[in-house]
Amino acid sequence: MERVSVPPPRPAHNRPALIALVCVVALGCLALAWWQWERFESSSGTGQNLGYALQWPLFAGFAVFAYVRFVRLEREADEPAPPRPGKAEAPREIPAGILPERPTAAKSDDPETAAYNQYLARLHASDIDAQVRTAGLHSPERNAG
Repeated sequence: MERVSVPPPRPAHNRPALIALVCVVALGCLALAWWQWERFESSSGTGQNLGYALQWPLFAGFAVFAYVRFVRLEREADEPAPPRPGKAEAPREIPAGILPERPTAAKSDDPETAAYNQYLARLHASDIDAQVRTAGLHSPERNAG
């Protein structure tokens, strides 16, 4: 029987496609910065071109920073977390009574408030009826059955 050798797993920071993407993005941003600088130095250049010329290298730096941060986070995820001394396992749900109670609306025995609420209910019902009639849902020829 023939043995098949398995190559060792590649480290997370050695991903050619991702490295190529970061290089292309960074070089593209630097090329755009150079282009904006040339535009700024031309006779039609403005302060906006200068701003862009200074902004594009920051984008290139961010692409490199994001890649380095990605590699570090991936490396940390592969390593087992050290146990925390003196820390118990975190609770999985909020214990009852820890949050304040939700306020409830007080019932009003005021006759004016009750009459006003009834007026609003009638007004809403008439508005709904008008919308239904406008839509043609209450006409006799439509609801004959």
